[in-house]
Amino acid sequence: MRLRTVLATVTAGLAAATCLSAAGPATAVTPDPAAAAHACSPSVSLDGFSDALDKTSFGGYFVGNLSALAVDKDGSLAALADRSYLFDLDAKTLAPKKVVPLADENGAALDSEGLVVDRDGTRLITSETEPSVRRYSPDGRILDRLPVPSSLLVSPGGRATANQTFEGLTLLNGGRTLLASMEDAISGDTPGTVRFQTWQRTKGDHFRLSAQYAYRTDDPALGVPEVQALPDGRLLVLERGFTTGVGNTVRLFLADPRQATDTSGIQNLTGQAGVRLIRKTLLTDVASCPSLGATAKQPQPNPLLDNIEGMAVTGHAKGAYQVLLVSDDNQNTAQTTRFYRLSVRVR
Repeated sequence: MRLRTVLATVTAGLAAATCLSAAGPATAVTPDPAAAAHACSPSVSLDGFSDALDKTSFGGYFVGNLSALAVDKDGSLAALADRSYLFDLDAKTLAPKKVVPLADENGAALDSEGLVVDRDGTRLITSETEPSVRRYSPDGRILDRLPVPSSLLVSPGGRATANQTFEGLTLLNGGRTLLASMEDAISGDTPGTVRFQTWQRTKGDHFRLSAQYAYRTDDPALGVPEVQALPDGRLLVLERGFTTGVGNTVRLFLADPRQATDTSGIQNLTGQAGVRLIRKTLLTDVASCPSLGATAKQPQPNPLLDNIEGMAVTGHAKGAYQVLLVSDDNQNTAQTTRFYRLSVRVR
């Protein structure tokens, strides 16, 4: 689809729905005067949503399957599709401006899930296939590949389950530490106990393996699709699940790994004494947000909900973080590519 057509589609979508701020994700947003009507919880409000990119295409690529978001150095939005390509989106309209295909060292497609835009503009991208973390140039060339602990590799080489590995990726400690979240527990760990792996930056912007931490989901049926670091070292963590005939569960937590036990040397996490998990506090269940006129193509506890996988912290103003979420429609007619704009207050 030509860019003019995409822009027309986006404009129509923005006019038809409560939408993302025209100021763009990297710009401070003036609070809605009717903020109380947008409250999801005392900590979170829904400022708007947009279905403008649902079932569109650009440059021969389907604009969907979006699993991660990141703010680029120029303020535009990087949006990663799990079908092995990366979009550059306009911050104001969400219109795609560029698409870059991705591949592994042998030219094979990735199951690309986690994304960080590093300080030099290179992209750190996870794939659930092995799993892996690779560094790519903006034009899609592989520059580096990070080491991964053998226990986190997919069975039979390791103890992880296929498609349940590295989903979230974020930089913390001023960019010195990279953290990837597993989606689900590895074999031998108590169900619902998810490992978060970190790396420390070294010379030349390489990364070496570092500490590992344990996070427990509210229910073993929930996984962790995304994490995002806050400036103080705490994390925003999404938990997500799906029940046929009922719909999605999506919850947002504030988590603190700073006092958690390094579990890299612990073979099995089974609730043993002396292991301090990552502490967490529920910020909101997204089902509690106002629907703002959203519609769902399949049963949902709230028609606003879909398969939310991507998250980016895009700014901070008047005591609240601006947080952007996106759903992965799995290129399925019963699902929607939807962007959500939240204001999140933490103590």
